[in-house]
Amino acid sequence: MEGTAHREAERPPERAAGADGTVAFGSVPTRIGRVFVAVTEYGVAATGFRDGPDARERVARRLGVPVVDDPDRTAQARAELAAYFAGELRRFTVPLDWRLASALRRRVLGTLYETVPYGEVVTYGELSRRSGGDIPARAIGSIMGGNPIPIIVPCHRVVAGDGLGGFSGGDGVESKRALLTLEGYLPPTLFEPATLLLD
Repeated sequence: MEGTAHREAERPPERAAGADGTVAFGSVPTRIGRVFVAVTEYGVAATGFRDGPDARERVARRLGVPVVDDPDRTAQARAELAAYFAGELRRFTVPLDWRLASALRRRVLGTLYETVPYGEVVTYGELSRRSGGDIPARAIGSIMGGNPIPIIVPCHRVVAGDGLGGFSGGDGVESKRALLTLEGYLPPTLFEPATLLLD
């Protein structure tokens, strides 16, 4: 029971939200590109590996809310992402807004966040069992591919039984490998991909 209490203590604040309010965007330069974050009044609703007008427009359209310029609202998420990529942060505490995830996706993604900490991985099958056992492992992969809040909700920590498995964010499996290397699960490779740090 102590482990369960520990996981609950590490769970970030989460707030349900309707399709109302506004969204503010911010971004952080990282080793895998400029990562963006979309934050509503309730918390982080989306993150992405490639910032740009088109990416922001797609998220805003899915949320169905106006975009506002509010750096203060995105400050905590940007600071935590920067600290994560600098190797200084292992647990995100920024509030989350789950409105882009269905109830099923939220159950699986919430289980992932609560039970798979920094530097560890879980297989698709094991995550299915932890999520109630009623979801096929193949469907777990689809849910990971539709994760609206990657990095913070760490779909990169879900792997196949015989390898890394797939990944739909950034540069695909190479981005997954880079994140797992950052967390120390994988050893650094001899030839690292070119670092993408933007001004």
